[in-house]
Amino acid sequence: MPLWKIYHPVGAFTADEKQQLSERITALYSRLPKFYVGVVFQEVAADSFFVGGQPATNFVRIWVDHIARTLPTAEARTWWIGQCDEALAPFIRDKGFDWEFHIDETSFELWSIQGIRPPMAGTEDEKRWIAENRPTPLTGR
Repeated sequence: MPLWKIYHPVGAFTADEKQQLSERITALYSRLPKFYVGVVFQEVAADSFFVGGQPATNFVRIWVDHIARTLPTAEARTWWIGQCDEALAPFIRDKGFDWEFHIDETSFELWSIQGIRPPMAGTEDEKRWIAENRPTPLTGR
């Protein structure tokens, strides 16, 4: 929570750019533990990505799943989209790619991590849970 899935042309990003973009995306969620944020880069072959029935060789599509957190107001959603656009710009817009993204919001009740139901957001239980979950190679925290 959240999970960003970035569909892009083959070779669009170097390994270093993927790392940097992942760090920028993670930084967007500064109120969350880093191990909550996942980013998947999915290369798509030129003959496998179409927009409007035509090959999309210069297009990046991003699908974001927000799990357990929501953007409750129009103002919050507008602000958030602007933050995302700013974070993506050096890696997508400034490299000349066309792009699009959307965000799905999944309810807290439909979320678990490694079979554990995390505590509700902002509670003392959540603060304790975060403190007790020590860094691992998986969490990188």
